[in-house]
Amino acid sequence: MRQCHYSNYKGIGMSLIIDCHGHYTTAPQALEDWRNKQIAAFDGKGPKPSASDLAISDDEIRESIENNQLRLMNERGIDLTLFSPRASFMAHHIGDFEVSAAWTAICNEMCYRVSQLFPDRFVPVAMLPQSPGVAIETCIPELERCVNEFGNVGVNLNPDPSGGHWTSPPLTDRYWYPLYEKLVEYDLPAMVHVSTSCKECFHTTGDHYLNADTTAFMQLLKGDLFKDFPELRLIVPHGGGAAPYHWGRFRGLAMMLKKPELEQHLLNNIFFDTCVYHQPGIDLLLDVIPHDNVLFASEMIGAVRTIDPTTGFYFDDTKRYIEASALSAQQRHNVYEGNARRVFPRLDQQLKQQGR
Repeated sequence: MRQCHYSNYKGIGMSLIIDCHGHYTTAPQALEDWRNKQIAAFDGKGPKPSASDLAISDDEIRESIENNQLRLMNERGIDLTLFSPRASFMAHHIGDFEVSAAWTAICNEMCYRVSQLFPDRFVPVAMLPQSPGVAIETCIPELERCVNEFGNVGVNLNPDPSGGHWTSPPLTDRYWYPLYEKLVEYDLPAMVHVSTSCKECFHTTGDHYLNADTTAFMQLLKGDLFKDFPELRLIVPHGGGAAPYHWGRFRGLAMMLKKPELEQHLLNNIFFDTCVYHQPGIDLLLDVIPHDNVLFASEMIGAVRTIDPTTGFYFDDTKRYIEASALSAQQRHNVYEGNARRVFPRLDQQLKQQGR
């Protein structure tokens, strides 16, 4: 087994560098080809493919990971990635529930296979077979399958399966409660993550993703969800959208809405990742948000795949930003490892079973 990247910070024995936000964006082309056939069949333009029609070998999966995510993890010093299907490919707005369920099952199995081929480097996180206007209870069988058969430690929850039309109720609505009950039962966190925008005015990984992060935070601020689910844990990705930058605005709105201070109202249950791609942004996140609410992440290989000409390094090499921050040794350890193990208890259990 590969040795972890030991932290040399004084007082810390070692830190696993855990990236809590990774997607299988480099899957073999056959996966996308199968999806295109499925969409064509739904549109009446060809036969419906079966799951058995998809043939991807272990060697193809190894190649897709070793030449991409694993290579960059090794170069950047990341020990472990929580790995979910490609977010923009979830596309819950396409087809109906049957289409979404078949696609979801295949994508989750692909991430599980990655975790089996590289068991000390990748741990699966599930997408859900959401579909606009369909009861959220329909997602529960796939969630249970992923936990019980695949060892998934979390899920991605799309607050807008309509793809930019925002037809679903807010996250505080009782529509979502059956899913929350199951998350609490299984001690699973959910990352609140949208998928592709089908509206021309919203760029998928630019404004649509960040708008959704901000919208989710504001929905949770307006409601009292965590009075009903005090053990529910939600991760708002991409650094929390606009929330940290406009923390004063949100504090003021909470006061106007007669809500408690945000630390009491939300921060026992909401967490943010470090998918923020410049040093000033990371510094602001760490200055505003309590460090116990920040989890290391890069979303690599993801939305931004280019090199920053001002630094000479990839924008999504977020470990460099954490290393250059003013965090103490203990705070770095928590951001890299401690917080992830606390927010993802099933991950912590798996790591302990591996002696890590």
